[in-house]
Amino acid sequence: MLRRLPLALSLAALAALPLAAQALDMPKRKSGLWEIKTSGEGMPGQTIQQCVDAASDQLLAQRAGGMGKQQCSKNDVSKQGNKMVVDSVCKFGQTTSTTHAEFSGDFESAYKADMATKFDPPLMGRATSNSTIEARWTGPCKPGQKPGDMIMPGMGNINLNDMLKNLPQR
Repeated sequence: MLRRLPLALSLAALAALPLAAQALDMPKRKSGLWEIKTSGEGMPGQTIQQCVDAASDQLLAQRAGGMGKQQCSKNDVSKQGNKMVVDSVCKFGQTTSTTHAEFSGDFESAYKADMATKFDPPLMGRATSNSTIEARWTGPCKPGQKPGDMIMPGMGNINLNDMLKNLPQR
């Protein structure tokens, strides 16, 4: 069950990036294949490869924004120097998560996110989570890949766009 926590945090950060970029009109991620490494205290690190384009990031921003409006009482985005800062308070079931995330980088070749989250009551036995996401552009998507494809350890290839399109709109 703890293995799902890094995945959830990874997806949350992936969702936060285009939302933050859209909100502040910051540079979008460069189209192509991104390698995204997550790490955090007490959690096994993992590496995801994601094929993106402007449309797939836009879909992610729209769907995450819809979910965020419904589940989050706070989602403040600001630019502080060369960083985008996201502060959110969201409710997932009985747990309230309070997150402070700082994104830096040029989004053409690399970006980094440092996230600190508090859970009340604890989520899966954890009261806090500190994690880092480091992403780098590796080049064009691989032959046969389409935007939204994510290669995840132990899960193979899933298409985030297809998953998001099948979620009910709120």
